[in-house]
Amino acid sequence: MKYKAPGKCPVCGEKLSITKLGCPKCSTSIEGDFQPCEFCRLPEEDLEFVKIFIKCRGNIKDVEKELGISYPTVRGKLDSVIRGLGYEVPSKELIKENEDKTAAKNEILDQLSKGEISPKEATERIKNL
Repeated sequence: MKYKAPGKCPVCGEKLSITKLGCPKCSTSIEGDFQPCEFCRLPEEDLEFVKIFIKCRGNIKDVEKELGISYPTVRGKLDSVIRGLGYEVPSKELIKENEDKTAAKNEILDQLSKGEISPKEATERIKNL
């Protein structure tokens, strides 16, 4: 039986490194300081979620159906995986702010295309967002 190598130290919680590799066929062994892949450090539950997320091509609605969970739960699991890989998860406020800026830029570009404002004015407004 093969076991999954732990990703974090059970004593201090720090990421573990691999110090010895062995070939099961010829018994060759190599010692050193090797880093496992980022995904190898994820808990099994997160890895299963990633597999389903990829299988569903990132379509959250399909992930909901496959796992029988709600949209917020899918988003929460995705955020957990993102954090587990060492990335920051933007706050809801930051996401809303970015959406508002995008909407404002689109409005400015729409006004520009209609000739309601000049290119110079559009540039200044976008810079000030």
